[in-house]
Amino acid sequence: MGQPKMNNLETAVAKDLLEIEAVFLSPNEPFTWASGIQSPIYCDNRITISYPKVRKQIAEGLASKIKAEFPDVEVIAGAATGGVPHAAWVADILDLPMVYIRSKAKDHGKGNQIEGRIHKGQKMVIIEDLISTGGSVLGTAEAAKKEGADVLGVAAIFTYELPKGQKNFEEAGVPLVTLTNYSTLIEAALASNYIEEADLTLLKKFKEDPENWLKD
Repeated sequence: MGQPKMNNLETAVAKDLLEIEAVFLSPNEPFTWASGIQSPIYCDNRITISYPKVRKQIAEGLASKIKAEFPDVEVIAGAATGGVPHAAWVADILDLPMVYIRSKAKDHGKGNQIEGRIHKGQKMVIIEDLISTGGSVLGTAEAAKKEGADVLGVAAIFTYELPKGQKNFEEAGVPLVTLTNYSTLIEAALASNYIEEADLTLLKKFKEDPENWLKD
């Protein structure tokens, strides 16, 4: 059968994340993020590495997206820690060098922030597991640029599609491609009877205004 087409892949990956409980939706009893924001969704894509079929579909999907969107890529970078295993699998599929980038430089040894070897001007795509506001991975992209990499863009499994995240990527001038997204996920959740039709309004409101979605 081969890999699903890209438009179907968004839904397939969203369903996988729901089925393996990498994503939880709870519009009536919100989760609290580290930032203090109350959210109807909690996403932990690190769980995907424990499911061979799911991680393989993710790796093949990311590899296809990267080939299509960034055909000149020369090195795949994993954003620590969630993006690292996926970067390794994608680099293997594309037969490209791979590095990983720490959130900050080590405080011992050579003080490396990038592990592996990059060359000045090398065209890089950074892989991340999920995107909220984008601050973390955009900091990673800046670190890579300082080391001489030419960052073509970021590829991620999932994005919350938050306005702040979209704005941050636009302002940084860093293209973002993702396998699936919040809108697709909540539609897949409804189709799978994971949520009810009445929950959709709250879930859509969160995406549009994450800080005020619980207010009348």
